[in-house]
Amino acid sequence: MTDLVPALLGPHVIVERAEELTGYHRLRERVFVDEQGLFDGSDLDDRDDDPRTVVLVARSAHGELLGGVRVGPAADGPDLGWWVGGRLVVDPAVRGAKAIGPTLVRAACAYAENAGALRFDATVQARHERLFRRLGWRSVRPVTVARRPHTLMRWPIGRLAALAAATKNPLGQLLHDLAPGGPGFVGDDGAPVPGSDLIAACDAILPSMVERDPDWAGWCAVLVNMNDLAAMGATPVGLLNAVGARDAALAARILGGLRRAARAYGVPVLGGHTQLGVPAALSATALGRTTRPVRGGGGRPGLRVRLTADLGGRWRPGYHGRQWDSTSHRTASELRGMLSFVANASPAAAKDVSMAGIVGTLGMLAEASGCGAVLDVARVPRPASATVGDWLTCFPGFAMVTAGDLVDTGAGPAVGADCGELTTGQGVQLRWPDGELTAAIDAGVTGLGTAA
Repeated sequence: MTDLVPALLGPHVIVERAEELTGYHRLRERVFVDEQGLFDGSDLDDRDDDPRTVVLVARSAHGELLGGVRVGPAADGPDLGWWVGGRLVVDPAVRGAKAIGPTLVRAACAYAENAGALRFDATVQARHERLFRRLGWRSVRPVTVARRPHTLMRWPIGRLAALAAATKNPLGQLLHDLAPGGPGFVGDDGAPVPGSDLIAACDAILPSMVERDPDWAGWCAVLVNMNDLAAMGATPVGLLNAVGARDAALAARILGGLRRAARAYGVPVLGGHTQLGVPAALSATALGRTTRPVRGGGGRPGLRVRLTADLGGRWRPGYHGRQWDSTSHRTASELRGMLSFVANASPAAAKDVSMAGIVGTLGMLAEASGCGAVLDVARVPRPASATVGDWLTCFPGFAMVTAGDLVDTGAGPAVGADCGELTTGQGVQLRWPDGELTAAIDAGVTGLGTAA
């Protein structure tokens, strides 16, 4: 768990994670039992016993306890990214004087999001609903707690939509007159070459990554292109690359990573271009063959959604929460087993998980198919060391989103699970263990529309 850095709020109030809870529990008893009569004897419950529950407290500059709030996962078992806040309390002596309540609410929201939460709820006394709404919370429905009227409220977490906006939303406007991929394959991972059984794919690596981690950038230039071909059921036949570097030493490191990956994947480097004395840059183009290309836009409402991903490996050093390295330690046979998954399974639609993350990629598949999607958070295959928020937004190495029945689910070391379905409408919703649906992406991801 990532600790919240203590925050100084003006000259008199500090919010920090509490290590000792006696004072906070006493303050709760004073307010919720003695003053408000919400509980008889004690307001302690199972969430107080959960070791994952975190208490944030507000203190004066002299260390005096002014208030507190608790946050933590909502359900037993693995943390699914569904968190709840509660037992927000402020010392009556300073209530309303220093905006301590709103300050603690904001701190709780920040802590939950930092911990990877994608849903954050709280049951709020009805008389405080207006305050929470002013802070940006949304009312869900009225509920009853301790025989008193409350409102279930939800903090809007826009992490998934923000990633889609940053990585994919501009494409429709930028490419509106190009129809990339051609009829039936607009916006797909690769493009069928007219008059042949060839599939072409092209990807560029972030210049900052090429400069910072050139060997890994070279590896990824091969990896992402192999995934693009694999998503269309194509067998790779060759690779071309373009390298820019400030000097020969940097170019050698880039090409070293690319060379290792090409050998591991068994794909020949057919040629390319290298330029020195320029800012770092790297792109690669791959060619593959298939007589039955799988479309990203081949889905329709009612088809089941499956995620097949390699959970082995770890976060790439320096890219924690953003890039999962599941491929650099794999054998050639293991890599081939994963790359052949879509070709052997023959789904109605498939896309490899790109920098838009699992949810964004599902959104692109649904958009190209002219429909929406629901993702069951609890059923998504996920490494134990990754939070739900990180896993659904990272680049996962090898991961495929498919729709429809599969002929063969074998994918080498990758594992798969049915975890949702395509629906009427648009966008992507998350479905939680209590049956609640929350919006992840409201509309199309790329703006390219349907693939037809």
